[in-house]
Order: sequence, then structure tokens, then C-alpha cells
Amino acid sequence: MSCEGLSMHRITPTMANKSAKKGRGSTAAAVTTAKGGKKTKKGAAAAVERKMSKPSRSSNASIRSESRKNTSRSSRSKRRPIDEDEREVDEEEEVDDQYNGTSDSSDSEDDADDSDDSHREGKKGSNKFFSDENADWLKPKSKKPQKQQLMSSSDDDSDGDDDDEFAAKDDYDESDASGDASDDSDELLEVERQSRLIDREMELEEAEAEEEYRRTIAQSTAVFHLPTLEELEDDEDRVVPPTELRERIDAILEVLADFKSRREQGRSRSDYVDQLQSDMAELFGYLPELVEHFLSMFGPAETLEFLTASDSPRPLVIRTNTLKARRKDLAAALLKRGVTLDPLASWSKVGLKISESPVPVGATPEYLSGHYMLQSAASMCPVMALSPQPNERVLDMSAAPGGKTSYLAQLMRNTGSIVANDLKPDRQKATVANMHRLGVRNVITCAYDGRKLGKLWPNKFDKVLLDAPCSGLGVISRDPSVKVQRTMADVHRTVVLQKEILLSAIDALSYKRGGGYVVYSTCSVSVAENEEVVNYVLGKRDVKLVDAGLDFGKPGFTRYQHKRFHPSLALTRRFYPHVHNFDGFYVAKLKKLSDKRPGEDEKIYPASAEETADADEAGSDNEVAAREKKSTSKKERQGAATKKATAREEERKKRVSGESNSEEKPAKKAKNSVPPSVTHQSGSKKKRKQANNAKVTKPRRMKLGM
Repeated sequence: MSCEGLSMHRITPTMANKSAKKGRGSTAAAVTTAKGGKKTKKGAAAAVERKMSKPSRSSNASIRSESRKNTSRSSRSKRRPIDEDEREVDEEEEVDDQYNGTSDSSDSEDDADDSDDSHREGKKGSNKFFSDENADWLKPKSKKPQKQQLMSSSDDDSDGDDDDEFAAKDDYDESDASGDASDDSDELLEVERQSRLIDREMELEEAEAEEEYRRTIAQSTAVFHLPTLEELEDDEDRVVPPTELRERIDAILEVLADFKSRREQGRSRSDYVDQLQSDMAELFGYLPELVEHFLSMFGPAETLEFLTASDSPRPLVIRTNTLKARRKDLAAALLKRGVTLDPLASWSKVGLKISESPVPVGATPEYLSGHYMLQSAASMCPVMALSPQPNERVLDMSAAPGGKTSYLAQLMRNTGSIVANDLKPDRQKATVANMHRLGVRNVITCAYDGRKLGKLWPNKFDKVLLDAPCSGLGVISRDPSVKVQRTMADVHRTVVLQKEILLSAIDALSYKRGGGYVVYSTCSVSVAENEEVVNYVLGKRDVKLVDAGLDFGKPGFTRYQHKRFHPSLALTRRFYPHVHNFDGFYVAKLKKLSDKRPGEDEKIYPASAEETADADEAGSDNEVAAREKKSTSKKERQGAATKKATAREEERKKRVSGESNSEEKPAKKAKNSVPPSVTHQSGSKKKRKQANNAKVTKPRRMKLGM
């Protein structure tokens, strides 16, 4: 075989593949083969018979031109012109002729005629499927060749005639016009299928977004019907399900968020707030007055978050006892026991948060050995704010059961001295037990009334920690009984006790050794127990608020309803269960400046320039008045002294005259002797003198009475 023949043989399959990529019909029906290009004798005979009955090429050309006109109207008519297709077919025939020689030219013509004949017969057969005017050239849809089959076709599919290609083209255009999704998915590549899937997903998302947008508009423009008194009376006879209460609470919150446009005609804001308060109290099981108090502090939406978070438990937290172990070693030991734990937070170097434990955390060998202490995260904050140093004298006024006291000893490295006080001696048993277990050696326990410690130990301690008794409104998750047992009257009674204990704590401080710090903390979120107490103390003692050293937490209130507090109360810190996942807590740090006790009528706020000038003028006037008062007081004292001297002289004269008169009188009868009364030998001379004076003055009084 010559080189020219081989080159032509390589060109033919390339052109066939190219036409297959463009969606042309397969020429597999051709009788020619890739190697020899010759037809079998049986195929040649059949081609001659079909040639006798086939129409002329001009009629086929007219059919093809009409087909091109109709297919150009379809949506997917991006195909090459028919002239170009004919040119490709002619080039293929020329290549076949050159390859097979002149002897095979008649065979190729017969093959082309055979394809035209089959195309004509297919069109005739199509009349029974179509009844309109296009039935002359339309043809029923046949199974399309797969794109993958076209790309992997062999050299046997390289030859074909014009009629078969046009028939395949007509089938392809007709199937495109029908828009059958299943056939399209069969012939598409993987990338195209993925692209169409993404387009469908985007369409679904757009439809959902449009539906949600319309629903939101409908909800925002709808007016919520607030239940009337008659409807509420009907609800009293039945148990309202929690889901209905929650839906009503959410609806009222939406109305309050946009009250001007969403409110019902004839309804005020207080009506909605009252209904919200009632529903929240019933849903969460609180006293209505407590819910009212929370609404005044947080607002409607935040109150719902606070009540929801107060019903969920807080995470279990342990504190590593660095007197006996390190946190890394303790965590490794607990992990070996199957405990799931994590570091508490970046602000704590000793805290561990336990997520899951197959063993009781309060009964492990590490706990019994004193390697850690069960303590909430919020209760660590007051000790961190106080920041005791080694060799200091510290007073813990409410120590039991010893969690904060042991943390103080841990920070002081078992040096200095800590006085752990508590009102009830029974509670101190747990304090002593924990101190022994944790290895603390610098703690002295006692049981005194905290209100008397300021007079008992005045100016004795460098730092004082006061975790004051409170209503417990911040630890409802641990003690749900607070919901129904605490009233606002209980809160106000607790406030009086807190003020007295805090004043006593300040009196026990010594400000001369560089200390004089007291940390006041409560496990309550009430403003009356926190900001109001601290603001009261600022006016009763010479103290000031300092930064607590806690980078987290919310600042304290400087105003609440109609009340205005000292601006420095912003240095205090508040912790909430719905914000920090802590127990509700309050921490304030005060520094004692002197032992002075300002009057109640003095102003707490810093004075302005005009006020200071007026105070200076008033001070000068007061100095003059004080000097005059001193001079008058001296004269009064001198006059009083002279009066006393004259009175004593008169008494002496009367005493002398009384003795002379007693000698002239007859002697009285002697009374029976009575043994002298035994007096205490340790009595002072002053008491003896008073007793003798009583005996001396007794007859004188009798004489004066006569």
C-alpha cells in the first residue's frame, strides 16, 4: 500500500469524528469498510435495485432545502449550513475514490444512491405519523446516537452519504425542538448536567425566597389581636398549652418592636406589656412581680432570653488546687477516667469545664485528695477582683462552705492569715473539712454576726471579701424554688442587711498599709441589691470605686428608672446567664481612703467649680463662727466651773453644820450587829468610793427631807 493511501486513510476518521462532535448522524449504515472501501456483492446488488426506483437528486435537494428552512425556525439552530455539509461529503467521496481507485467509483455512487433511496423510503413512511403539510419531509423521532458513542466511533463509521447525514440532522433538530429532558440528560456531559442541576437549585431558592418575602410582608402588615377581658376569663377555665403561650409572647414582642404600625386600635403599650408579663409568668412559673422587675431591668426581648437561660443548667466547673496539683496533670488524670473536659476560659488559669463524666466528679480519688474544688465560674470572679497577695491579712465575712476561702489561700500560697467568718456555726463544719482536704494552713474560722465585725476588729485587715447574703435571683437554675418563694418585699429586707454588713466590712479595713480594699459581690441581678447598696455606701464612708480588673462582663447601671447613681458605678461588673453562660453575679471593688464618715446630707457627686467656690466661702464663714463658738464655750465652761465650786463649798458647810446638830440630839438605840457584806476583792477603788459616799450621804438626805 502506498504512502498516499495511508495518509488518506488517516484523514477520513478525523473528519468523521469532527462531524460526530457537531451532532451529525452516524454513517454506520454505509456498506463500505475502512480497510478496503469495497462493498460486498450482496450490498451492491441491493443498491442497484434501489437505484432503479429512487427519485432524482434534484427532488432530494428540494426536500433538503425545505428542511433547512423549517429547522432554522427552531430554538437550537446553531448548526453549520447545508452547503458546507455537502462540501464535506464530497470531500469524503473524493478521498474514498482516490483510495479505492477508479474501479470503486461506481460502487460509491451506488452507495450514495442507496442512502438516498433509504432516506426517501423513510420519508414516505412518515406520512402515516403526520397529517399536516409538513408530513412530506418530517420523520418520526428515532433513537439518537449517544455523544459518547460518537466520540468513540471506529474507522468503520468514517464513510457515509449525504442523505443519511441530513436525516440524522433532521432527527437531531426535531428532538431539540421537542425539548425532551431525559434525552438531553443522556447526551450531555457531566459538567453540563451539574450546571443544569445548579440552575434548577437556584430557581428553587429564588422561588422560596419570594414566598418567604411575601409571607414576611403579610406578617409585618398584619395586626395582632390582643385578647380581651372576656377571652381571658374564658381561658381561666381551661389549661392554656405552652405552645399557645409561646406564640402569643412572640406575637406581642413583634408588636412591641414596631408598635406604631402593628398595634391594635384602642390599645396602649401598657396593655401589651401587662399581657406579656402575665404570659411569661405562667409559661416559666414565676411570680408576676418578679417578671415585672425583670421587665423593668432588661426590656421585653431580653427578659425572654433571661428567663429561658435561667431554666437551662450551667456547665459543671472545677477549680484546680495549685497547692497540690497543676491543671495539666489534673486534666490528664481525669481524661484517663473518661471525663470529657476543656479549659474554662482564657481569663482563668485554674478552671476546667466538664462536659461529660462517666464517674461522679465529687467522688474521684483526685477530689478526695484535694486536687480540685467544685466551684462555679462566676464565684471565682470576686476572688480574682480582690487579688490577695502573700503575707496579707484577709477577712472573708461569709466563708461557708469554703470555696472562695480556699481560693484566697491558694493565691496567697498558704502565707499570711485568713479569717473565715460565717453567721451559722453548723455551716463552718464544711469549711473546716474543705480546708483540711485542700491542704490549707493559714485559715482561722469563726462564727460572728457580720454587722458587728467592724466594731470588734476595727482597722485590722488589709483586704475584705464580702459575698453578701442575697435573694438568689441570679442562680435560679440551681434553685428553682426562688421563682415562687422570693418576693420584692424579701428583696428590700435583704437590702437593709447588705448595707449594714458592707459598712461593717469597711470599718474593719486598714488603709495605712497600702491595702484597704473590699470586694462586694452578690449572686443576684437586682439593682436594689447591687448598685443601690454601693451607691449608699459611697455617701456613708470615705471610699471610692476602682476597676475590678475583670475584662469581661457588662458594666453596672448608672441609672435605673427615675434613679441616678454615681458615674463610677460603671466600673462594677455584671454577669448574666443569657449573655455569659454564668450564674447571675455582681462584683464591685471599693478602696478605703480614710476613717472619716461623711454625713448623709453631703453630696456624693463631685462638686463643680462654682460649688467649690461657694464651699470655700461657706468654710471661711464657718471658721469665724467656730472661733466665736469656741470663745463662748470657754466662758460657759468657766462659769460652770465656778458654779460647781460654790456648790461644793455650800455642801461642805452644810455637812459641818449637820455634824454639830447630830451631837446635840439624843443617841439612837443600837441596832443588831450585821456581818459586813462580802465585796469582790478585784473591785476597783472607784466602786468602793461610790459605796462609801452612799453611806455618808444617806443620813444627809434624810435630814434634808425633814
